[in-house]
Amino acid sequence: MNENVIKRHVVGVDISTELTTYAVVDILGGIIAKESFPTFDYPNVNEYVTVLSEKIITLVEQHGGYESVRSVGMSAPSGNFVTGSIENASNIPWKGHVPLAAMLRDRLGLAVALGNDAHVTAVGEKTFGAARGLRNFVSVSISHGGVGSCIYLDGHAHLGAEGFAGEFGHICVKEHGRQCSCGLHGCLEEYASARGLVKTVQDILQETGKTSVLQQLETISLQAIADACEQGDEVALETFRRTGVILGKALATYASLADPEAIILTGDLTLYSKWIMDVVKESFEENVFHNLRGKVSILISPLNNSERDVLGASALAWEVKEYSLFK
Repeated sequence: MNENVIKRHVVGVDISTELTTYAVVDILGGIIAKESFPTFDYPNVNEYVTVLSEKIITLVEQHGGYESVRSVGMSAPSGNFVTGSIENASNIPWKGHVPLAAMLRDRLGLAVALGNDAHVTAVGEKTFGAARGLRNFVSVSISHGGVGSCIYLDGHAHLGAEGFAGEFGHICVKEHGRQCSCGLHGCLEEYASARGLVKTVQDILQETGKTSVLQQLETISLQAIADACEQGDEVALETFRRTGVILGKALATYASLADPEAIILTGDLTLYSKWIMDVVKESFEENVFHNLRGKVSILISPLNNSERDVLGASALAWEVKEYSLFK
């Protein structure tokens, strides 16, 4: 290996329940090349790592060469930066404790950092997005799968003693509430995620007996609820209102504890901000500690949803200590 070659590239990998996306990213956050493949095509983790490593090698050789790559960053559900493992993920094929960072490092001979999607999202926002220049902020990701968060304190991500800090989706917002996949009841993500909004639609229909255009659909999605709002559908409008009240209260509790400069929202729900953000902010201001009223900005990420996590993973790659089998 030529040690005089300046390593200007990293690889960012985003593992979601549907796709694994991997990209070669330069030092300024420019995506040089990006590809993806179905995650669930490889239920055996050893086969998955083999395929992923082969695909990464092929991509980097086509775009700058293997020697230009410093390290790899990965985003995964239930990923733990402290251990480099996926731990007890409920929505991907590999169960238990999976030391994915070490497995990929052994295949590639490069340093590999692994974080959960909320942590990686926050790193991406700090490096490229709405949190640039902030030292104390909270990043909250709201998607179909749930609600996650990461806290930045004094310029550093606070991960906790075991790496599980920021499980915002599993705070209780309603006693004896909806059953959550984590085993608890009343968790925030059962109300504020995409699936939570669908359940709220169903609750309102049952409680009120109102008719809605949503009743005519076999499958209700966030987009369908938003489309119904455009038509003035009372059930759809009330769904976003109830969700906004709950989310605003939860964010107020978070802010009262963390005292952030800003809360940055990312994910699927932000695409429909016109129907929910005014209510979120109103609920937030009503419930936050009085000395923080008017002082905490609630922002929507400017980053592209399809690129945010792979960019965040690439930013995480620069933070890991450099390592190479080839030196």
